[in-house]
Amino acid sequence: MNVGVFLLIQPFASVDVQLGHAREMGFTCADITDTNAGGSMLGTAGFSPTVSLDEDPFEVKRLFEKHGISPSTICAHAGLLEPSNPGVYGTAEIMKAVRFAAAIGVKDVVTTETDPRSEWARSLSYEEQIFIIAEKLHTPVKMAADYGVRILLEPHGPVTDSIRGLQDVFDRLGNPESLGVNLDTGNAWLGGTDPVEMATVFKKKIHHIHWKDLGAEWESKRGTQYGCGFSTIALGDGVIDIKGVCAVLKDREIDTSTLEIMGEQDIYKRSVDYLRECGMGD
Repeated sequence: MNVGVFLLIQPFASVDVQLGHAREMGFTCADITDTNAGGSMLGTAGFSPTVSLDEDPFEVKRLFEKHGISPSTICAHAGLLEPSNPGVYGTAEIMKAVRFAAAIGVKDVVTTETDPRSEWARSLSYEEQIFIIAEKLHTPVKMAADYGVRILLEPHGPVTDSIRGLQDVFDRLGNPESLGVNLDTGNAWLGGTDPVEMATVFKKKIHHIHWKDLGAEWESKRGTQYGCGFSTIALGDGVIDIKGVCAVLKDREIDTSTLEIMGEQDIYKRSVDYLRECGMGD
């Protein structure tokens, strides 16, 4: 398994700059971390590592190749619990991400429902949550199958942070081959689920991993917060059973994974070394 990196190594820097830092640290793969439809003012000005889904995918691929890095997944986190609105990242953007990924040979598009932001979304019953997520993913998942791409659900919200929630979404969509799991160790734990149990239950559906460990100061937030963007400590230094997750998945053929970490270079190195000690990582 090739261990890659989250392209937020340096704040307020472009994709080009982030890729340069990633290569200097020895990484050879990375997520297309932040995507948007249309243009981005900060992205155009070089202050944000965002990639437009309306960009020529091959220009983005060439940018990665310039630095000797392969794109591992395309992140397309959406507001799947929110009312349909052209101003909310949703079904249309996930479909664009599928086309983008297929064009340049990226196998997986990662999405999730994220926290409910509006009063309407927060008022949904559990059954309504399952229905609205499945309804908004129905066409993208079918489209992914046609394009030879997978959509991976990441624990990062009130539904996907639970084993029951993930399974109910899978069941509602008919458990298609084009739908899998991107296991985020930090998000699953923070949402109140044991990531080792989640890895065990969904072992055959996990095709990518976002690695995070979190310190003891996060324990008071557990079960009340759905997801955190990144961690600031090395794997093995926190309270999450990363070693247990590795024990479950080390015989699973997973091509790439991502360190969702921000910090000094030593934190990245120690995290990669820790995964290798646990039987994961090339």
